[in-house]
Amino acid sequence: MIRILIADDERLIRDAISGLLELEDDFEVVARAASGEEAIREALRHRPDIALLDLQMPEPDGIEVSRQLSTALPACRCIIVTSHGRPGYLKSALAVGVMGFLPKTVSAQTLAQVVRSVMDGGRHIDTDLATEAVGAGDSPLTPREADVLGLAREGAPVGEIAQRISLSPGTVRNYLASAIAKLGATNRHEAVHLASRQGWI
Repeated sequence: MIRILIADDERLIRDAISGLLELEDDFEVVARAASGEEAIREALRHRPDIALLDLQMPEPDGIEVSRQLSTALPACRCIIVTSHGRPGYLKSALAVGVMGFLPKTVSAQTLAQVVRSVMDGGRHIDTDLATEAVGAGDSPLTPREADVLGLAREGAPVGEIAQRISLSPGTVRNYLASAIAKLGATNRHEAVHLASRQGWI
């Protein structure tokens, strides 16, 4: 029996994934979490074989949860399931030992196959995303800086960005300033353009 933890801040998605996986005879969902902090706590409590983690959760995000679990619970294999499959995220995820990275658009059958493959020691990376990552080069942005720039690209003001990713407005401004400096841009609009062109957001 493969013991699974599911972490996603959207209850509907969390419950849907859980329900689909529990239809498989060899899967048992032993814990669910709505935030990175809760995911770490539940993982240490239940010691799952697989942690299915949303990339963007209230802090820490899925990549940071994976990094912490790789040390605290090395037998637990982490899979990122995300609707924000940007190349920079993939590279950051691989760097911390994530064994699977796939979009939320995959079928339940594919997700089940990936869980079994990762449990057997394999690694699964979405093919389209891997191709984009190779062409994009290394991003200087942290995942949070990329998050903030991605929302800025949509035209969201600082206050809305802060609310959507559970940060304070001051922290969002700091991330924007850091991203602008790293990209050598003069303002956030230019930073968004440069990062988009490189496939980093």
